[in-house]
Amino acid sequence: MKVKDIMNTSVKTAKPNTPVRNLVEVMCFNKISGMPVVDDNNNVVGVISEKDVLRKMFPDISEVAREEGVPDFEKMEKGYSDALSLQASDLMSKLVASASPEMPLMKAVSIMCVQKIRRIPVVEAGKLVGIISLGDVHKAIFANSLKGA
Repeated sequence: MKVKDIMNTSVKTAKPNTPVRNLVEVMCFNKISGMPVVDDNNNVVGVISEKDVLRKMFPDISEVAREEGVPDFEKMEKGYSDALSLQASDLMSKLVASASPEMPLMKAVSIMCVQKIRRIPVVEAGKLVGIISLGDVHKAIFANSLKGA
């Protein structure tokens, strides 16, 4: 099986200047946990996930070291609105692993497992053409195994 056999070509994307509030809204309403960030030419320039947004709420290690006692988790939760006021480019991962449509599916899965990521953009000639997630892979392999049973 190849990546093109299961990739989703209807990809929700963000631009680097997309407000985080808007992309979180897209993620929540579409029940997705992340999306590619593309430039005006549809080149993938980053990926942003729920985890990237939530990490912004937590203090870095130097802040924790300065604090006495237990961190103030309620204060961290209130920091969510600060994260929402940023842009995608402020939080996105700029080093993006990608797959090609012709890549063997299990090679793409290996990349996701090694990189500890749940989704991977599918890129052809530098342009975003689709996306696959670990869930897509699991469903495809399960459906394929049912055909052979």
